[in-house]
Amino acid sequence: MTGRISLEGLEFHAFHGVYPHERESGNWFEVDVTVDTDFTLASRTDDLHGTVNYEALYRIIKNEMDRPSKLLETVASHILDDIMRELPVVQRAELKISKINPPIGGKCKKASVVVVRNRNS
Repeated sequence: MTGRISLEGLEFHAFHGVYPHERESGNWFEVDVTVDTDFTLASRTDDLHGTVNYEALYRIIKNEMDRPSKLLETVASHILDDIMRELPVVQRAELKISKINPPIGGKCKKASVVVVRNRNS
């Protein structure tokens, strides 16, 4: 039985951005992640080892959000690399990172990057 686990609306104050002021004062970011995995073992054994631990998934994201990068694409790629390396039960992962009120010279609630990674590709 395959299924999907999502963490939505994770909020971080981080120092990602191209401009010096973004890397000095930081900004707020929102992260959504969805992973596909096989729930068969977990559903039969009622054991966490057969699924994805939410805390482990959060820790992976938080660790990368704590490392400043210029581009959200870089942050997203590193998070997906870590998910695939540390959580072997994950077959597919989709990640959305949004920068709240990005400095684009006009009103914008958030700018987002969405990336998808499949284990077999």
